[in-house]
Amino acid sequence: MTAVVVFTTNMSVGAEKATGKAQAEFSGKVRLQLPKVIYAVPSIEMNVYFDNVILAINPQNYAFDVTCEKGMQQDERWTFTPQPTDVGEYPFQIEVRDETNTVIARAHSILSVVPANAGTGRSITQLCIGDSLTHASVYTGHLLDLCSKPDNPHLTLIGTLHLVDRLETNRHEGYGGWTAERFMTHYTPTARTGDFQLHGSPFLYAGPDGKPKLDFPRYCKETNHGQAPDVVTIFLGCNDNFAATDETLTASIDRMLKYYDELIAMIHDYNKNTKIGALLLVPPAATQDAFGANYGCGQTRGQYKRNQHEVVRRMLAHYAHREKENLWLIPAYFNLDCQHNYPQATVPANARTAQTITRQTNGVHPVTAGYSQIGDSIYCWLKAQMVK
Repeated sequence: MTAVVVFTTNMSVGAEKATGKAQAEFSGKVRLQLPKVIYAVPSIEMNVYFDNVILAINPQNYAFDVTCEKGMQQDERWTFTPQPTDVGEYPFQIEVRDETNTVIARAHSILSVVPANAGTGRSITQLCIGDSLTHASVYTGHLLDLCSKPDNPHLTLIGTLHLVDRLETNRHEGYGGWTAERFMTHYTPTARTGDFQLHGSPFLYAGPDGKPKLDFPRYCKETNHGQAPDVVTIFLGCNDNFAATDETLTASIDRMLKYYDELIAMIHDYNKNTKIGALLLVPPAATQDAFGANYGCGQTRGQYKRNQHEVVRRMLAHYAHREKENLWLIPAYFNLDCQHNYPQATVPANARTAQTITRQTNGVHPVTAGYSQIGDSIYCWLKAQMVK
């Protein structure tokens, strides 16, 4: 594997390049994790929210130190909106320090800024597979909006589901509550028509013997004129592991990855050239208030965050460095503002006061701004594929 040269805080840029030395990565007790590439496109803001890349009850107990020649470090994030002159690749490093200023974790990545005109005029089809985060049809609509602007590919979303209050072109296979296993095993005769709440998997058809079998070629025939999609994104993991505990989480993720692998194989068995982007699961809302609003005492933000963070770790280990197989990871998890871009309401602090406070009201479903940040992450990855 090619060595990655990173800039560090105790060595000049020139000295770093001259020696080729890079300080070792280690996740530490905060379980710091970054993907190997941070995708970016001119005019699109890209962020790394610090709470999203570590596992800690209170991230304010730690100091973060970002080293990159692009962007700026703020209190809760590193942020960067590239300009056309920023196209290129740049070493990126995060260190986490404790109250004694000791480095307790370090991770490296590469910031890859691709040209704003990548893919201009190309016609591509994309299938988005997911759960309620896809079912909402917001990030898919944002993708269509971004690609409708000049200097972009002509994007056609394929799928059998579109919501009645959305444009018919905003299509996908996203179903609330679904898991990777359900996509591979749940069969009903109404898979692609009628009430989506009664749907079986859109990829399962009755065979000659009446028994259901996966038939992705037939799916493509009925949705995309028999052609395999150019791009498939998969955004699952929330429901697969929602109820897991520390004791059951390993087995839960094992089961998810088994069916995730089968889903990937189903796509590539039809056309190995289809580019698959596996989205790294996004973190929950920033407060327990959101989980109390949705689940009473049935789930905590802390447990869900532990589950989500481990899903990201396992996916990074399982799917990294498989680009030659036309399989990439899309790091949507660190670009989502979990404090401001989840639903919230202003309510009385308690029943005996007129003073009001703001509480988050949904644990895992962001508002439009949050979905747009997810869409931005997918768009930046998609544009990167246009220069390959």
